[in-house]
Amino acid sequence: MSERTTERDRSDDPPHHDVLIVGGGVAGLTAAIYTARAGLDTLVCDGDESILRRNAHLENFPGFPAGVNPRLFAEMLHAQATRSGADLVEGRIAELRRVDGDGSDGDRPDEPAGFLAVADDGSRVRADRVIAASWADTAYLDPVEPEIRSAGSKAFLADDPDGHTSVEGLYAAGRLAERYHQSVVAAGDGARTAITLIHDSETPFYHDWVVPDGYFTDRGREVPPGCEEIDATERAARQAESRAAMREYFDAAHEQRQRTHPSLVDDELGRVEEP
Repeated sequence: MSERTTERDRSDDPPHHDVLIVGGGVAGLTAAIYTARAGLDTLVCDGDESILRRNAHLENFPGFPAGVNPRLFAEMLHAQATRSGADLVEGRIAELRRVDGDGSDGDRPDEPAGFLAVADDGSRVRADRVIAASWADTAYLDPVEPEIRSAGSKAFLADDPDGHTSVEGLYAAGRLAERYHQSVVAAGDGARTAITLIHDSETPFYHDWVVPDGYFTDRGREVPPGCEEIDATERAARQAESRAAMREYFDAAHEQRQRTHPSLVDDELGRVEEP
């Protein structure tokens, strides 16, 4: 993997995270926003494979009445995930293994149970929990033997409605879980799976919710975990910051080239030549 916001380690002591998210598309990045904001140390491995980037114009995502450039939208999701505290690295996971912490399968007896992910460049990372939100290719999951649903040339990770798979600690979100092929569905599914993981990790959490000053405390209640009360000054500052950010994002045409299906052009990412 190449470095974006964190360092990779090929040593005998790979970096450890609470959550590893495999896939930097809409589902994966939305999940990262929620797990990171809940205080879980979150790493996203982005293989730059999101189908979102092939769209000519994203026109059915709520909040954008005239639509939005899909590559700009992807960039905004990346920025929101890192702003929330997630780390992002570019690359693909080649293999995911279980670490039982008992000295089996070559792991050290003093290592906590969880997962070891090996990237295609040989770098490794440890994680307590993993959200698989990549494209519909489950080969890297074979060592942990999850339940798989085959559908022609594609394979999907079987899960329950909340994202649990047949492997404890492994969750599924988005297209890999055979959700509908729409960005808004992927976003909602990523959020739901992330909240499931947050609760499973026993992290104190009520809602990810920013409310006006006194919403809870003026009713004699403590502010619940995951919530935040802000006063009028802070509210005005955040609103001003959001307006400035949106003006900057939409000030000029996005520079990334349009993509299409890779089989149609001589480019592995499907980038087309602009007129």
